[in-house]
Amino acid sequence: MKVKLKIQRRLFAQLSLVFGMMGCWSTAAMAESPSGAGLPNAMNRRDSIAIAQANIASSSPINDSYVLGAGDLVSVNIFNVPEYSGQQKVLANGTLNLPVVGMVKVEGLTLQSAGAAIASAYRSELRYPAVTIVLEDARPLRVAIAGEVSQPGLYTLMAAGEAQFPTVTQALQTAGGVTQAANLRQVELRRANGGRTETITLDLWALLNNGDVNQDLALRDGDAIVIGATSNIDVAESNRLSASNLAASVEQDIVVAVVGEVFRPGAYEFGGANEQVRRGRTTVTQVVQTAGGVKPSADIRNIQVRRTTRSGEEQLIDLDLWALLQQGDISQDLVLQQGDTVLIPVATNATPEEIAQLTAANFSPDEVSVNVVGEVERPGVLKVSPNTTLNQAVLAAGGFTNRAKETVELIRLNSNGTVTQRQVEVNLSAGLDAEANPLVLKDDVIVVGRNGQARFSDGVESILSPILRLIPPLGLFF
Repeated sequence: MKVKLKIQRRLFAQLSLVFGMMGCWSTAAMAESPSGAGLPNAMNRRDSIAIAQANIASSSPINDSYVLGAGDLVSVNIFNVPEYSGQQKVLANGTLNLPVVGMVKVEGLTLQSAGAAIASAYRSELRYPAVTIVLEDARPLRVAIAGEVSQPGLYTLMAAGEAQFPTVTQALQTAGGVTQAANLRQVELRRANGGRTETITLDLWALLNNGDVNQDLALRDGDAIVIGATSNIDVAESNRLSASNLAASVEQDIVVAVVGEVFRPGAYEFGGANEQVRRGRTTVTQVVQTAGGVKPSADIRNIQVRRTTRSGEEQLIDLDLWALLQQGDISQDLVLQQGDTVLIPVATNATPEEIAQLTAANFSPDEVSVNVVGEVERPGVLKVSPNTTLNQAVLAAGGFTNRAKETVELIRLNSNGTVTQRQVEVNLSAGLDAEANPLVLKDDVIVVGRNGQARFSDGVESILSPILRLIPPLGLFF
């Protein structure tokens, strides 16, 4: 009988090692219980959440083992001792309050290590205790998110289900999405492990472009996600990023500024209540249109967007809207983000033909106001298209009267506050010409003077009119 008992104990011990290596059982030892129970049945319970998550990220060099902490709900099963088994919650001090043995510290331990600690505590009460621990409900995770995200900070995330912890992308979405300056190819996930910090670099661009879900790792309590800024912004990639679910929501309000050769420079707000933004992201051309459109003097080949990263560094993004206008290169219409500034310089050598094409573009104003005064049929303020020439403005005012001279004065208010005046000899048959027939700009004044005959006639009339007013009364005496 004693030999049989020794063989049975040895068999129990060997089986305990086998179950421990399987990963689903957290076993310190396995042998005969005080009641002389037999072998355990085959496992028929679901795998623990931690094991499922470890399989998801098994290719990752970072330690993915779940570590217990305050708030976790676990199921402790001591084989063949149901009175000691049941669900337990890890207390605020990191312990489990177990029957008979009392408090056992499990905070910071994996499921397997916690099972070994519990088995060790029960050795004073049981011979060769077989302990199984299953994670029933994970505690909320506190995760830090820093760098190029809309709302960096500390977040509390809940597990989505029995076998799913929040992932990196879910955390980024919770933080409002990444900025357009984010370097998705080098996202850092930092995790504390035994007093040291492990770091893995994730390539979320591979996730967006190739569907590499291995880059979307499951998170653990205390993880930190750090997203740096890219050193060189690719406009096409930036626009593709803005269309993904990792980007900031279109419902978020943003304020962007536009300065330079636009009719109404300044800061403009775009947001969820704005009908324009509801149709999509806020782009450079939308902001320019809101600012009254570009002036004919704008250099749209060398537009720059000034962007400040979360670290305070300034990025300059070069855009060529002329390529958009001529070749349909939509990638030049950069999607903007909070705090961006659009700078539109003055063109130095634009030809009249290029100016005409620019003024016909949809990021030029639909119409401009021009004041035509003097010897025209219908003097006053006119609303004309932005590609209207001086000749066309005169004709829109009804053309010259028979008293007009063909040389007119063009008065222009410049963007720097100065006023320029020049004489233009009008030839109504001339085409667009920077000197003989220039384009009119917003708030230009065209003064059509009198010809020599009209001035002489008006002079004679001014002299004779007092005398002529006296003639009718004198005629009464004859």
